[in-house]
Amino acid sequence: MDIGHKIKQLRIQKGLTLEELASRSELTKGFLSQMERNLTSPSIATLNDIVEALGSSLSEFFREDKEEQIVFHKKDFFVDERENYTVHWIVPNTQKNEMEPIMVELPQGGESFVMDPHSGEEFGYVAEGCVTLVCGEESHVIHKGETFYLSGKNRHYLKNEKKTTAKVIWVSTPPLF
Repeated sequence: MDIGHKIKQLRIQKGLTLEELASRSELTKGFLSQMERNLTSPSIATLNDIVEALGSSLSEFFREDKEEQIVFHKKDFFVDERENYTVHWIVPNTQKNEMEPIMVELPQGGESFVMDPHSGEEFGYVAEGCVTLVCGEESHVIHKGETFYLSGKNRHYLKNEKKTTAKVIWVSTPPLF
């Protein structure tokens, strides 16, 4: 973080001159000028005085709001190729989110990972091919363009019993993959 630049931005936002900030923080105008140009660094106590004079706090000063990424491109994806399936992590770092979408690619005879019982819910959309959802003791055939939605109370997984590759967009909440 460029502390000097951030102090200058806050000072200008508040409409203060260097002289006014110096007076409020009981520091010299020269020291503040050098600090804003990164020619000197303040102690934590001095930085706290400056930030308080600007009507803020150290925690607020150091908090960095990251821009929320809304659109994800293929270059953002992570691909995990396994023997019986491939997982495309189509939204990176979703463990911190409320839900986690992936795309599962199942070749002929492929089976996904097994999801053990959990307290969440899951949604799937078959984008290509046809899959069988095995949920507890039941099996459900799901074709291209069809969806599934289930609670995680039963052990479940997908399998591809057809001759073509199947692709399924699978979303879990909370993140479990």
